Amino acid sequence: MENFNEERACLCALNRVFGFEPKIGRGLVEAFGGAAAVFKVPQNEVIEFLGRFARTRYASMITGSAFESASIELERLAAKGCRFIGIGEPGYPKALIECDDPPLGLYYKGVLPPEDVFDKRPQIAVIGTRNLSYYGRDWCRNIVEALSKAKIKPMIVSGLALGVDVTAHKAALDFGLPTIGVMATGIDGLYPPQNEKVGKVMSETPGSALITDYPPGTEAVRINFLRRNRIIAGMCSATILVESKIKGGGMMTARLANSYDREVYALPGRIDDPLSQGCNMLIRENIAAPIGDLAELVERLGLGRTGISLKSDFKAEVEDCYSSLDENTRKDILKIAMAVKARRGIGVDELCSLLGWTFSKVSRIVNTLECDGLISVDLLQHCFPRVAKA
Repeated sequence: MENFNEERACLCALNRVFGFEPKIGRGLVEAFGGAAAVFKVPQNEVIEFLGRFARTRYASMITGSAFESASIELERLAAKGCRFIGIGEPGYPKALIECDDPPLGLYYKGVLPPEDVFDKRPQIAVIGTRNLSYYGRDWCRNIVEALSKAKIKPMIVSGLALGVDVTAHKAALDFGLPTIGVMATGIDGLYPPQNEKVGKVMSETPGSALITDYPPGTEAVRINFLRRNRIIAGMCSATILVESKIKGGGMMTARLANSYDREVYALPGRIDDPLSQGCNMLIRENIAAPIGDLAELVERLGLGRTGISLKSDFKAEVEDCYSSLDENTRKDILKIAMAVKARRGIGVDELCSLLGWTFSKVSRIVNTLECDGLISVDLLQHCFPRVAKA
């Protein structure tokens, strides 16, 4: 086999065995001085190390045939433009090794070698619900855009799922940032099918890539997503939760990141919005810091300064945008804009009641502000101020 690496093949074989209990696998490798050594020592020594509980479960799987299967697998991966990165090898994310449960290896698909992708820049996770609202979608893109304008350009990491994940990946590609998709399937498949196109683009974009610790042929099942989350949390210096219900994969990833002593940030939302309740809970529990200003967020992430921030000068921006209109029209538009800024998520009907105006008048002005990029409006007609452009 071309470029054969025995240690890597043995790590690949052990990763198949200890995928759901990487601590045991790593302990075994460290105890015998390497993955290859595990396959060379008498099996009774491996059984003795594993102990009574694990010996029948794992010992029979650590065989020469397992090594041979892994070797063949590596050869097939190379033919498909993929590879396996063993823990400790160049290209294995260094931050992940700091965790107490890193996988014994990662399957990788990308244009550049992994050593030219990982650890070259900060890695930031942007995660959240699959049921993304317009508010969450806009802010997800705003956050990634702000990160793209930082002095130090980060890598955006997410899980290639629907909702926040794919929005973050697409935004990264749109704004010129590399992005990593951590998959809950084998490297030879993409899930969900709706994201196959963006996944393919990521694997073919220099600096971006797809990774997973699941062997080829692994299909998407619920438990796989839980195992994937620890990789996202562990390889990133910070995790940003955009939207989440109280229970969900995003919440688990954020809590994992906190347990790994990583920074966690959450986008606040309306207290009666189920999609923001998870974020609001993490902020209340002091697990996550609230995102209130994008320039401040970028600086707190250690990425330097940027010109993007919340619209602290929102009034002036609205006035400037409509300076050519007559005074009465400008005043009406400004009243709507400032009401939206003061009451983020306010509905069109609520604006009518607040200002005592007709629905026709309010909806016309709201539409004008939305078309000019000053506010966003979701399907339920809730209005949100947008982020100013740098």
